[in-house]
Amino acid sequence: MLKKLSLLLLAAIGVGLFFFYDLNQLLTLDGLKGSMAQFDQYKAQSPLLVIGGFFLLYILVTALSLPGAAILTLAAGALFGLAQGLLVASFASSIGATLAFLVSRYLLRDTIKKRFPERLAAIDTGVEKEGAFYLFTLRLVPVFPFFLINLLMGLTAIKSWTFYWVSQIGMLAGTFVFVNAGTQLAQIDSLSGILSLDLILSFALLGVFPLIAKTLINAIKKRRVYKNYTKPKTYDRNMIVIGAGAGGLVTSYIAAAVKAKVTLIEAGEMGGDCLNTGCVPSKAIIKSAKVAQQIRQAEKYGLQSTTPQFSFKKIMARVQQVIADIAPHDSVERYTNLGVDVVKGYAKLIDPWTVEIKLNDGGTQTLTARTIVIATGARPFVPPLPGIEETGYVTSDTLWNKFAELEEAPKKLVVLGGGPIGSELAQSFARLGSSVTQIEMAERIMIKEDLEVSKFAHEALTQSGVNILTSHQALRCEERDGKKFIVVKHNDNEIDIEYDELLCAVGRTARLKGYGLEELGIETSRTVVTNEYLETLYPNIFAAGDIVGPYQFTHVAAHQGWYAAVNGLFGNLKKFKVDYRVIPWTTFIDPEVARVGINEQEAIEKGIDYEITRFEFEELDRAITESANNGFIKVITPKGKDKILGVTVVSEHAGDLIAEFVLAMKHGLGLNKILGTIHSYPTWAEGNKYVAGEWKRAHAPEKVLNLLEKYHAWRRG
Repeated sequence: MLKKLSLLLLAAIGVGLFFFYDLNQLLTLDGLKGSMAQFDQYKAQSPLLVIGGFFLLYILVTALSLPGAAILTLAAGALFGLAQGLLVASFASSIGATLAFLVSRYLLRDTIKKRFPERLAAIDTGVEKEGAFYLFTLRLVPVFPFFLINLLMGLTAIKSWTFYWVSQIGMLAGTFVFVNAGTQLAQIDSLSGILSLDLILSFALLGVFPLIAKTLINAIKKRRVYKNYTKPKTYDRNMIVIGAGAGGLVTSYIAAAVKAKVTLIEAGEMGGDCLNTGCVPSKAIIKSAKVAQQIRQAEKYGLQSTTPQFSFKKIMARVQQVIADIAPHDSVERYTNLGVDVVKGYAKLIDPWTVEIKLNDGGTQTLTARTIVIATGARPFVPPLPGIEETGYVTSDTLWNKFAELEEAPKKLVVLGGGPIGSELAQSFARLGSSVTQIEMAERIMIKEDLEVSKFAHEALTQSGVNILTSHQALRCEERDGKKFIVVKHNDNEIDIEYDELLCAVGRTARLKGYGLEELGIETSRTVVTNEYLETLYPNIFAAGDIVGPYQFTHVAAHQGWYAAVNGLFGNLKKFKVDYRVIPWTTFIDPEVARVGINEQEAIEKGIDYEITRFEFEELDRAITESANNGFIKVITPKGKDKILGVTVVSEHAGDLIAEFVLAMKHGLGLNKILGTIHSYPTWAEGNKYVAGEWKRAHAPEKVLNLLEKYHAWRRG
């Protein structure tokens, strides 16, 4: 500790002396020009002493991260010429940078990494993957100031020698540009000198250098990635899209809309999981279950409550009919008419531009494309519980076909998982007559929501007849005397739970196998690894949808599909980073839970100085008319400001109500703007306006109101 304090004191003394002797004034463009004659005189008398002194000064300025390094680089050219100036500035800057790097590592590394882990996460990730090349890129493309790179890299685990030699090489080109400009600055002695061709070219080079460097970096990366492959001279397609879920459909549609030649490959049903086994069938059965519950509670509407009479088989048939009614929207015929070449079969990447298709009819087709987009989606994850395969189970993908043959809902249904899918289906089947037990290993269901919302959801499901067991860990499945049991652990005790059907709803895992990704070396851990443009290891191969994450929602897959299409087709001209700033999601239990931005739990974890504004739906006229006034809107804003950081809506139609807040957050509109917008009466959407009114009331300008009160009293005489 004493050594660190001594080093810190020494550095502080150095910085203090720098400003005490006004060296900062010398290291300005005016100071440089004013001192040129005197420096030339010194150099003529003692050239080695001047070079040595300049060299040490440059090292000191860089090591202490003082302002003026750029001026010193210009000065090197002005004082010593291009060749000698480049030699001096290049080595001095690299040595000084390394000293700053070492000081940062010694003094700050442990403290800063603990205090700002998120801000350093991106740099740590880059260094961990490819430290030298990552640093080289930062040096060559000066996005961040060099002194900041020195300090930040000191907080990482990159080796000191690696830091030095990469800095020496990476800064050389930029140093050359500045030194060359400095040689021209030395020649300015009149207005016409400013307009000299050499000087104009030097500054033009300064302006275009980042673009040149970035192009060079991309060329180096492409050369490294594609070195084992031969690029086709011509292509069959502009784009090939693998997977016809939301991501693939949007990608191929956009490609066709801009007149690109695009092939969409799908082995199964068009529309992906959302249409065939996910969003659409689940919402269809949720509606039937909700109507059944309303019949049981008809007294709320002035009617006679009764037990609903229904055929479970007909309900499941309606689910299939809903899928069939929506299917034309995603059909082969529709997309063919839109200009997409749809091929039914299994696709596999052979090289970065070639896809081999095993056609469903038994043939094989090989296509090449300049750009390939992988959008193969995800499948339900089945936990590796002992005995689960032998006793049998269903998932959110497989239950629709299996349950379609049942005359009534499963008598005893165990739902494994307390997330959105598990909660939606548990409530629905409980309302349709199943005795449902929902098992969740965590301490509460819907763990991604805040405590209040999670509790609300727990109560809503319990009122629908779901037996929720939280903090219960599934251990194994067994079959005894013709009966099926799942054995769970709770408080060190094992409990047997009998079931007829077991529904696994513990999450989804990306479909990664069988597409040739591993053979090409494309990194796949839980998902395909992409950059912010959705590019994989190969810049011409993109990924979109659940296979990428970070959100496994249909609307996010569609959102990514736009970026994959535009970046894939026009990335050579302009690329767009995927915008994940405002992502809404809805859990379709009854009442619905919708959210955008952060919730209260996350605000606390992030240490945000926030406040909450609430509106209870028991005060909304429309909610009262529908006897559905159980719920609330909760808005998180910074203290004293109307900027929306996050919103949670719990109510009927919450998934629709959240859209206004999504729009507001996307375009930077605060609660005042929502308050000033006319909302139809009586509608659910008025709740959005009323919560904005609650915020306004809480932030009323008391001093102004007091003055107005006095003014009105005066006006009354």
